[in-house]
Amino acid sequence: MKAFVNGTILIGSDEMIQSGTILMNQGKIIAVGEEVTIPSEAEIINVSGKYITPGLIDVHTHLGVFSEGLGQAGHDFNETTAAATPYIRAIDGINPFDRGFEDARMAGVTTVQIMPGSANVIGGEMSIVKTEGTVVDEMIVKSPSGMKAAFGENPKRVHGGKGKLPITRMGVASLFREQFMKAQDYKKNVEAGEVKTRDLGMEQLMKVLNKEIPLRAHAHRADDIATLLRLIKEFDIEATIEHCTEGDLITSYIAKHDVRVSVGPTMTSRTKQELNNKGWHTLVELEKHGIPFSITTDHPVVTIDHLITSAITAVKFGLSEEAALRAITIRAAEHLGIEHQVGSLEEGKDADIVIWSAHPLTAQAIVEKTFINGECVYNE
Repeated sequence: MKAFVNGTILIGSDEMIQSGTILMNQGKIIAVGEEVTIPSEAEIINVSGKYITPGLIDVHTHLGVFSEGLGQAGHDFNETTAAATPYIRAIDGINPFDRGFEDARMAGVTTVQIMPGSANVIGGEMSIVKTEGTVVDEMIVKSPSGMKAAFGENPKRVHGGKGKLPITRMGVASLFREQFMKAQDYKKNVEAGEVKTRDLGMEQLMKVLNKEIPLRAHAHRADDIATLLRLIKEFDIEATIEHCTEGDLITSYIAKHDVRVSVGPTMTSRTKQELNNKGWHTLVELEKHGIPFSITTDHPVVTIDHLITSAITAVKFGLSEEAALRAITIRAAEHLGIEHQVGSLEEGKDADIVIWSAHPLTAQAIVEKTFINGECVYNE
């Protein structure tokens, strides 16, 4: 049992506790507040002058499936043998010894969603893991946590040159429809007991149709976002918009739909046409319209240690501090559907805790300690 005392606690919502105490035991938070009774057996850690936050969460990464510095040997995130690969699972490609996991812990990032890349119209299942461990099965928070899809330039570029669909945005959308119509038929046959040969891809798409997992769709340009929203309605599925670079151009339209958004990696360069309008203003406009959003690095496009840097920079360009912190804690947890477990410092949640030398949204702040499930996984 550990008690952190005299710290400034940023709960993960807009609430802040001055000179507060966090009590944790057996991997869970037992109590948080200004007046907490500390059992005699607890180890007391004085964090006076320090700030305490929940572990940070990145909702959209390729950590462990796209390892830095390994070249093609580290590229296990895009299965480009077909334009639609609903049958693959990111969990089968995650390398827990990827250096990025250590970088995450050093930066206070304790939970990440790891997904296939965006080369394919449908890319496969993804998983949510804690950033500490040596066997991915023991790191899992939720798996599967979504089905990857992608619209726009990436599937066009990767597969269009092969003389097959999708060579246009129309082709991308048609292939998406084709796959989900096939899944609808497969579902009907399953329910009627008429399936004689199992189809792994269709079984995994059925999870989306049954709303067991959401679609998580790569869409940068405003027209691609509108296409995604059209398809959500057409197939009655739940989805999140991933990247949403031009979401600021159609915020009123997005606000009419029940969707969550991840934005980023805004710190990257404009490597393709659909990133021409990227900027921190997207986050500001989403906040104005009440659209729930998270901030992402898309690691390793922007490395995981810059999740907090992204939040700091967003504040510099007009996003409120409260929204920036929520976007990498509680809103990120809600985006992933795991807010009951992580994302804020509340009784009963996982003891994923970060001790900072200063307010985390200041440039001089450094991570001094990171705890995952109550265990110290980084100590400066």
